Amino acid sequence: MKSKTFVKRSLLFLLIAIVAIIPLVNQDEPLFIQASDERTEMAFSGDMSIAEKMEVILENNRLDGGITGVTVRHAATGEILFAENGDIRLHPASNMKLLTAAAALETLGADYRFRTEVLTDGRQRGEVLLGNLYLKGKGDPTLLKADLDQFAKDLKAQGIRNIKGRLIADDTWYDDVRLSQDLNWSDEPFYTGAQVSALTLSPNEDYDAGTVIVEVTPAKKAEGKALVNVSPETDYVKIVNRTKMVPAGETKKISIEREHGSNRIIVEGDMPVGGTLSRSWASVWEPAGYALSVFRKALEEQGIKFVGRSEEAFESAPEHAQVLVSKDSMPLSELLIPFMKLSNNGHGEVLTKEMGKVVHSEGSWDKGLEVIEDVVMELGVNQDTILLRDGSGMSHKNLIPSNDLTQLLFEAQNKDWFPAFQQSLPVAGVTERLVGGTLRNRMTTEPAKGNVTAKTGSITGVSTLSGYVTSLDGEELIFSILINNYLGSSGNIQAIENEIATMLAGHEFQE
Repeated sequence: MKSKTFVKRSLLFLLIAIVAIIPLVNQDEPLFIQASDERTEMAFSGDMSIAEKMEVILENNRLDGGITGVTVRHAATGEILFAENGDIRLHPASNMKLLTAAAALETLGADYRFRTEVLTDGRQRGEVLLGNLYLKGKGDPTLLKADLDQFAKDLKAQGIRNIKGRLIADDTWYDDVRLSQDLNWSDEPFYTGAQVSALTLSPNEDYDAGTVIVEVTPAKKAEGKALVNVSPETDYVKIVNRTKMVPAGETKKISIEREHGSNRIIVEGDMPVGGTLSRSWASVWEPAGYALSVFRKALEEQGIKFVGRSEEAFESAPEHAQVLVSKDSMPLSELLIPFMKLSNNGHGEVLTKEMGKVVHSEGSWDKGLEVIEDVVMELGVNQDTILLRDGSGMSHKNLIPSNDLTQLLFEAQNKDWFPAFQQSLPVAGVTERLVGGTLRNRMTTEPAKGNVTAKTGSITGVSTLSGYVTSLDGEELIFSILINNYLGSSGNIQAIENEIATMLAGHEFQE
C-alpha cells in the first residue's frame, strides 16, 4: 500500500513539474486559474488524504520566499484536519472584515440602523425658518444624493421657503480622525482609502462613502480635451482637465487622481475619438463638507433660500435642537452585502467606530477595536496571538493566525446572526455581482462553483481566502489560507487559493 502511494505521489510531482514549465501567455488570465482547477481534479483522485493533497499544492514554487498559513477544520466538530503554519501570525488583508462583521452583528445586531437628521435651533414663522439648519450624520455610509433631495422636499412640504441662519454640518458623532493609523498616504486619494466621517455621502448604491464618481468620455473630434463628468454634481471638488483628444485607433491612457490634501482632481492623458468610457471613484477631502455642499444644492433646487448670513459651518447641533426630518439606513444585515461581497473598506471602518460609540460612547478606532477584540475573544480567538489596527484590513500591521480565523468561523456557526453572516460572504463562480462578489470570476466550475463561500483579501504582497466549503461527500469544512510576502502576480497566488478550495470541494473522506 505504501509503495502504491509513493508511486502515485511521485507521478503527481512529475505532472506538476511539467505543468510549471509550460509557457503561459498571460498568467493573470482566468484560463490559468481554470487549468489549475482541472489539474487538481486529475491529480487528487484516489485515496489521498487532505494533508497529502495539501502537501502537493503547497509545493508550488510561486510560494517560495513567502509565508503561507493554511488551516482546515471540520465544521461540525471544530477538529483541525490540516494545518501548515497555522499558529503563525500573518496579515489577513480583507479577511479582517470577517472579524469586523462578526463583532458588528454581535454588538449592534442584525437589525441595527444608522440615522441621519436635519435639525434646527430656531423656530418657523410662516415661510421663514428663523435659526440655523443642521445636517447631522450618525455614521450612515449609505446616504445618497436622493436622500438629501428628499430632505429638501420634506422641508418644503413643511412650508419652509427661506432660512435666516446658517447651514451647518454636524459630524461629531465620531471623532475627527479621518484616516486609520496605518493607511498609506498613496491610498488616500482613492475609494479604497476614503476618509471616515459620521456625516458622509455615497455616489451610488455600491455605497463607497466619501467619494465621487469621475467619468471621462471622448469628444467628437481629435482636438481639444475629453469630456469630464462628476457624480453627484457638486462644486465641492474641482476638476483639472489636462486630457488631450487623439485620433481614433490610438491608445487610450487616462488617469484620475485627487491631489493629496485638497479637492483638486487631476484628470490627464490621451482619449481617442470613439474611445471607451473611463470611470474612477475619487475620495474627497473632508466628507462632511461634501455632504453639506450637495444638501445646499438640493435646497436650492426646491426653491429654499438662505437670507442674510448664510455661510456654511461645522459644529455640533445644540441639545435643544428640534429634528425636522430624518432617515434611517437599511439594517446591518443588508449593509453586510455590499460590505462583504464587494469588500468595502469604508464600511469596515464605519462599523468599527460605531461599535466604539455604542459600547464606549466614543466613536474612535481605538474604542471600536477594543470592542472587536472583546467579541472575537468570545469566539475563540486568542488575544495573545492577534494584533488589530483597523476594521477593513488595509493595514499591513494587522496580524492573526489561520488557526484563529477558522476558530472564529467555527464558533460563529452557533450564533443566531450566523445566517446573515454567511449570506454576506462571496460565492464562488456566481456571476451576479451581489452574490458572487469578489469571487464571481473565480472557481467558475463544479465542484467549487456555488459551493465555496469565502472572504477574499488582497493588499501588496498579501492574498487571503477564508470561509466554508462542502466536500464531495457532504462533509462541511472551514478553511483559512493566508499567503504573505509573495512577489509577482496576484492572479498566480489566487490560483493556488482556488486550487486548495477546489480540492476541498472535490474531496471524499475514506471510510
